[in-house]
Amino acid sequence: MLAVIGYGALLISFIISLYAIFAAIYGELKKQSRWVDSARRAMLLTFPVITVSAISMIILLVSGNYEVAYVAKVTSDSMPAYLKITAFWGGQAGSLLFWSWLMSAFASLVMLRKWDRDREFLPWVIVVTMVTLAFFLSLSVFFENPFVRTWWTASGPMVKQVFQPAGGLMYVPGQGSGLNPLLRHWGMVIHPPMLYLGFVSFVIPFAFAIASLITKRSDDRWIKITRRWTLWAWLFLSMGLILGGRWAYDVLGWGGYWAWDPVEVAALLPWLAGTPFLHSVMIQEKRGMMKHWNMFLIILTYGMMVLGTFLTRSGAVTSVHSFSQSQIGPYFLVFTLISVAGSLFLLFYRWSSLKAETKMKSWLSREGLFLINNFLFLIILFISFWLSVLYPILSEIFANARVSIGPELFEKLTGPFWLSILILMGIAPMSAWRASTAKSLGRNIWKPAAASLPILILLPIFGVTNIPGILTFWSVLFVIFVTIYEFYRGTKAKVRTSRMNAFSAFNQLVSRNRRRYGGYIIHIGAVLISLGIIGLEAFQSQTQATLSLGEEMALGEYTARFDDLNIYYTVDGTNMQVAEATLTVVKDGKVVDFIVPRVDYYLESGQPMTIPGVRSTMEDDFYAILVDWEEISTNSATFKIYHNPLVNWLWIGSIVFILGTFVAAWPTKEESGY
Repeated sequence: MLAVIGYGALLISFIISLYAIFAAIYGELKKQSRWVDSARRAMLLTFPVITVSAISMIILLVSGNYEVAYVAKVTSDSMPAYLKITAFWGGQAGSLLFWSWLMSAFASLVMLRKWDRDREFLPWVIVVTMVTLAFFLSLSVFFENPFVRTWWTASGPMVKQVFQPAGGLMYVPGQGSGLNPLLRHWGMVIHPPMLYLGFVSFVIPFAFAIASLITKRSDDRWIKITRRWTLWAWLFLSMGLILGGRWAYDVLGWGGYWAWDPVEVAALLPWLAGTPFLHSVMIQEKRGMMKHWNMFLIILTYGMMVLGTFLTRSGAVTSVHSFSQSQIGPYFLVFTLISVAGSLFLLFYRWSSLKAETKMKSWLSREGLFLINNFLFLIILFISFWLSVLYPILSEIFANARVSIGPELFEKLTGPFWLSILILMGIAPMSAWRASTAKSLGRNIWKPAAASLPILILLPIFGVTNIPGILTFWSVLFVIFVTIYEFYRGTKAKVRTSRMNAFSAFNQLVSRNRRRYGGYIIHIGAVLISLGIIGLEAFQSQTQATLSLGEEMALGEYTARFDDLNIYYTVDGTNMQVAEATLTVVKDGKVVDFIVPRVDYYLESGQPMTIPGVRSTMEDDFYAILVDWEEISTNSATFKIYHNPLVNWLWIGSIVFILGTFVAAWPTKEESGY
C-alpha cells in the first residue's frame, strides 16, 4: 500500500509541476495574474506532495519491505535504522527522488518571499524551477521508479512494476542485499545531501537570471535577490566536496583525499563555475560591469550541475562512485543540451541590453584582477571537463577503447593555475577599485610581501627543494599576511574614527561588513587547505611490504612493527568478517602509537571495506592499510603505509572555510530579506 501511495504522490507532483509551468506562461502571456498566482500555489504544493512520497520511501526502507525492488537492493536486516534512511540516496532511483524532494523544498521556499516589488520575475522563476523539477520527476515516474515491486507472472519471468500484473504473485525475498559498504561511512551519510543541496540551490539564481533576461531587466536586482541563495549554494557544494574528500581518505585506501575520479570531477565542475560567479557578481553590484560574464557563469553553473548529476547517475563515466549504466543517460544529455543552448541563445539575444555601465580602466584594478580570476577558474574547468569527461567518451566512440586519465596529468596541467589563483587571493584585496597602477598596488602590498619572503630562503636551508612546494608555502604565508594586514588596517581606521577599543572596533568592523571580512576568512581557510594539499601532493611517501609477526617496515622517520592479526565474525548483527591487524608505530626510536588497520568483508553483499589505521598529528599522518593476509596461520600480512605531511591542515582549513562562508552569508541588520 505504501508503495502505491508513494508512487501516486510522485505522479501527482509531476502533474502539478506541469500545471504550474503552463499556468505561469498562460497567465503572463494573457496578463491574467490569477493564473500566475495559481501557478505559484501549485509550486508551493509540490513540496508537501513529494514529501508524502519521500516519507513513504523512508518507511519502506526502515521497515524492510523487500517486495519493493529498491528496498531489497539497498537495505538488509543487519543495517541500523540510520543507515536504512541513508539508503534513501544510496542508489540511483532513491537519489533521484531525494533530489526532487530537495528541489521542491527550495522551490517552495523561494515562493514564500514577498513578490510585490519583483512581480515581473515571478512567472518565469516558476517556469524555470518547475521545468527543472518536472524533468527530474519524469525520470522517477517513467524510468527509475523507486516504488516498483517484484512479481512472479503466470508466464514464468519476474517483472518489476508498481501494480500487480494479471495473475501475478508478489515476490518477497527473505533478505535484502544491503547498502554498499563504501556508503556506510559517516561522510557518505552527509556528503550526497550536501552536494544535492548545493546543486538545487544554484537553480534559484539561475531561474532569476533567466527571468531577468526574459523581462529585459539589465540592472542587478536579480543578483541582490539571490545573493544569499548563491552563498548558501556555494557553501553546501563546498561542504559536499570536503566531506567526499574525507570519505575517500577514510575508506577508499588511496592514502589521499582526491584522485581525479570522473565523478569527483563531475561534482567539482559546478563549483569551478560557481566560484567565479560568486566573485564577479560583486563587480556588477559595485561597478555595473561584467553583466555578460555573470549571465554566462550562472548558465554554466546550472549546466554543470545538471551534467554532474547526469554523469553520476547515467553510467557515462567509469568511477568508483557511479551507478551502473542505465536508460536515463540520453534523457539527461538531451535536457542538458536543450537547457544550456536555450539559455545561451536568450543571453545572446539580449546581449546588447547588458552593456556595462562603466569601463575597466586597469587590469591591476580589483575588477581587472577578478576578471583574471574568472579566466583561471574556467581554464581549470575546461581542463577537468576535457580530461575526465570528453576525452574518455570520445576515445570510446572513435577508438573503441575507454581511456582513463591518471591524476598526474591533471595535477601537472591545473597546478600552475591553482597556484596563480592562490597568489591572486593575496594581490586582489590590496588593489583599488576603478584605477590601480603597479606603483599604487606595490605601495599597498609591499609589507605583507616582505614579511612572507624569508620563507623562500628558510625552506631550502631546511632541505625543502621541491619548487612547486616552496612557491605554495610562500603563497600561503603571503595570503595570510595580507589578510591579517587587511583586518589590522580596518580595525585601526575604526579605532581612529570611533574611538572604540580595538576589540569592539574589530567586532563592529566584521559585523557591518560581513560579506567582505567573511570572504577574507574564507581565503584563510583556502590557503590552509592549500597547505594540506601541497603537503600530500609534493611530500607524500609510501611503501609496501609483507611482514611476519614481529617484523618491521620503515618509512622516513617512522617504523611500523606487525604485532597481531585477528580474524573474526561480528556478533552484533552486521554479518561481516573482520580482519584486524595491530601495528606498533615507532618514531625516532620511541613508541608513539598503536594503530589498527582492518578490512570489513560484508557477507550479504560480498563486498569489502578497507579501514586504514592512522596516527594523526598536526605535523603529519602515518597511514597504514591492510592489503592482504594469511587466513589460516595469521602469521603473515601485507601492508601499505603512507607518510602524509601536513594533511590535517586540509581539514582544519575546511572548518575555517565553512566558518567564513557562514560569516559572509549571515544577513546584517541593514539587509531586509532577499
